Amino acid sequence: RLGSVQEYLVVREREVLMGALDGVRVVELAGIGPGPFCGMMLSDMGADVIRIDRAGSVRGGDPAEPPVMVNDRGRRSVGVDLKSTEGLEVVMRLVEGAEMVFEGFRPGVAERLGVGPEDCMARNPAVVYGRMTGWGQEGPYSHAAGHDINYIALAGALAHMGRDDSGPVPPLNLVGDFGGGGMYLAFGMVCALVEARTSGEGQVVDAAMVDGAASLMGMFHGMMATGFWDPDRGSNMLDTGAHFYDVYECSDGGWISIGSIEPQFYAELIEKLGLDPEVFAGQHDQSRWPDLKRRVAEVVATRTRDEWDEILEGSDVCYAPVLSAHEATEHPHNVERGTFVKVAGLVQPGPAPRLSRTPGEVRHPPAHPGQHTDEVLSMAGYDVGEIATLRSSGAVA
Repeated sequence: RLGSVQEYLVVREREVLMGALDGVRVVELAGIGPGPFCGMMLSDMGADVIRIDRAGSVRGGDPAEPPVMVNDRGRRSVGVDLKSTEGLEVVMRLVEGAEMVFEGFRPGVAERLGVGPEDCMARNPAVVYGRMTGWGQEGPYSHAAGHDINYIALAGALAHMGRDDSGPVPPLNLVGDFGGGGMYLAFGMVCALVEARTSGEGQVVDAAMVDGAASLMGMFHGMMATGFWDPDRGSNMLDTGAHFYDVYECSDGGWISIGSIEPQFYAELIEKLGLDPEVFAGQHDQSRWPDLKRRVAEVVATRTRDEWDEILEGSDVCYAPVLSAHEATEHPHNVERGTFVKVAGLVQPGPAPRLSRTPGEVRHPPAHPGQHTDEVLSMAGYDVGEIATLRSSGAVA
C-alpha cells in the first residue's frame, strides 16, 4: 500500500525516531478524568499504552468513526472482565511485558481486584505502578468520594480564585484533575521509570490531586510568608485586584486580557490606551487600583475586540484577545505553530510539550472499548483458540 519497500523503510525510520517514550509499554486500567489525561500524555510522547476497559462496556463500533473523547486518543483498548480468573490473568500477562501500569480506583479497590501494586510487582518486579486519586492513599478523606472542586478546595487553591465581590470561582477542572492530577502522575511515573532502568526495581507513584494542587500553589505560599500576597481574594496583582492585570469587556461584548506588570510594559499600556500618565502614576498603589480599573474599563469599552487587536497585538503591553476554544483553533499564531491538529476529522490540541529530536505525535484517534482485544492478546502470546475460549467465557470482549 505504501508503494515501495523504500517508502516503507522511510516511514518506519520516521516511526522509530518519533516519540521520546517509543518502546515503553504501559498498561492503563481505564478510569475517568486525570487517568485518561495521563495516558494521553504518555501516548503522545510515543509510549505504547494499552487501555484495559471493562468487558461490560464493549458495545462494538466502527473504527472509521472513532469516539470523540480526545483524552482517550493514541492507545489500544482491550475489553476484560477483571472479576474473572481468566480475565485477571490476561491483565497480568500484559503487566509482565510492561514497564508501567496505572489505575485511578479508590484506595483498596485495585487490591481487591487482584491488580494492586504487590500483585503486579510479584509478576514484574521492575514495573512502575501509578495510582491516581483525589485525596491520596491514606488520610481521613482517603476513602471519601470527591471531584476536582473538592480537591482544590482542600489544597488551599480554590479560596484564592475569584474577584473581591464574589465567592471562590472554580477554574473548570484544570487545576485538580489535569494540572495537579494527570500531569503529576505522568511526571512521577516517568521519573520512576528512569530510576527503575538503573535499579531494576519498580516502585509505587502515589499521585493525589490534593497534593498536586497544593504543589501548584508553592509560589503563593512564599509570597504570603513575605507579606507580598494578601489572603483576601481579588486584592492582589495576579488575582484581578490590579488594573494592569485583568480582563476587560469591549464594545462588541468581546473581551481582552492585559498583563502589564513590568514598568516598561505598564508605560506602553498607558500610551496605547491613551491614558493620562500623571493619573496612572503609582502603579502599585493598591488603594487606587479600583478607581484606575474603572478608568481602564471605560476606555476599553469604547472599541471592539478587533479594534483593540489592531492597536495592541504585537506590542509589549502583554496583551491577547480572550478567545473561545473554537476561536483559538483558528487564530493565526496557533495555526502557524500547529498548536491544534485534526485527527479523524476532529480538531484538538496537539501533543505538548515539544521535543526537538523526538517530537510527540497523535498516533491514532480514540479506540472503541475492546477494539484491539484480539490484536493485543495475540501480542501477549495467546493463540487463536485461546482467544476464542476467553471470549466465549466472557473473560474478554
